[in-house]
Amino acid sequence: MSGSPVRRTPLPGVLEPAGRTFGEEEREAVLRVLDSAVLCSTFGGEARALEAEMEDLYGRTAVACSSGTAALHLAVAAVRFEPGDEVITTPISDFGTVAPILAQNGVPVFADVDPATGNLDPAAVEAAITPRTKAIIAVHLFGAPADIVALRAIADRHGLLLIEDCAQAWLGTTADGELLGRFGDISCFSLQQYKHISAGDGGLAVTADPELAARMRLFMDKGWDRANGRVHLMLGLNYRMTELVAAVARAQLGKVAGVVERRRERAAQLLAALEDLPGLGLPEAAGHAWWLFPLIVPGNNRAWADGLAAEGVPAAAGYLDRTLYANPIFTEAPVYGNSRYPLDRDYPPGLCPNAERLIQETLVALPWNEAYTKTDVDDIAQTLRKVHAGV
Repeated sequence: MSGSPVRRTPLPGVLEPAGRTFGEEEREAVLRVLDSAVLCSTFGGEARALEAEMEDLYGRTAVACSSGTAALHLAVAAVRFEPGDEVITTPISDFGTVAPILAQNGVPVFADVDPATGNLDPAAVEAAITPRTKAIIAVHLFGAPADIVALRAIADRHGLLLIEDCAQAWLGTTADGELLGRFGDISCFSLQQYKHISAGDGGLAVTADPELAARMRLFMDKGWDRANGRVHLMLGLNYRMTELVAAVARAQLGKVAGVVERRRERAAQLLAALEDLPGLGLPEAAGHAWWLFPLIVPGNNRAWADGLAAEGVPAAAGYLDRTLYANPIFTEAPVYGNSRYPLDRDYPPGLCPNAERLIQETLVALPWNEAYTKTDVDDIAQTLRKVHAGV
């Protein structure tokens, strides 16, 4: 491509102040905790207040913990499956989606995805169910709603627990406007640096089931029922959220609706600017929370990503370098000690062809940010048009 780059200054990003919503509220929150001298949530009130505020937002009991991965571990542990039992999930997600399955001695089973969205294909999920299947973990990839109504029906039909990974989908909804995170038996959220809102790290798990909530709270705190003395009722880990993290998260939680609204406004602007480009697959706007802005491109996705980056617009080809099951942990590496336990199968190339094609050929993901201006989005659109004409 010839000529000067369309974009000469960096877009706001999540590793700089311009791309985050941190302000006086967060500063005051940190000082409030420091002045109290209580930084451990066992003895303070910030984490419990965050849980109450999350319950107000999602209408379900919330359990705060140290990360989004920890939230998923709470959820998987609460399922109480037997060693060697199976959990069906997606091959396109962060490793934090599958690590808790292995940690509980379960076997991840990967179902293929919709080639337009990267979200789980319900038909592939149902085909993967066996007598050993105990749960489904559905990820709302990039903030786009998975077909959670169909997945809920499959889980109910087969007596399985459904876990929603909402780390990328704060306040996302179905196309009909129903809130994501209210379909799963347990739903998990992340407060990591790159998410819609952040406390650096931190997680929240929500459920409408009191027994699941009790199990998660015990697992989060070493199985310790603190209301009844120093007694440990089950295996658990220390996944407690600190008071500093909780205080920042409370300030951020109050901003999440505005963050999602601004991301949606700018995404609508870009969708309108690109709708006439032939061969370019655009995401459906309905319900989308816009953690990233994904595109399905004709031709070589790496050429697209390189072309965009050369023009000053960051882009990731495929989102991941490989499907989750193509990582050494699933292909050759030991899991526990020198053994492959609990894995009892191979995960060969071609296992999920739609997912593999998305990563290797067709998917390009653009960072998205509530701080983007209309001019920023105009620049992104102009750059995409330029790359489209040149690839």
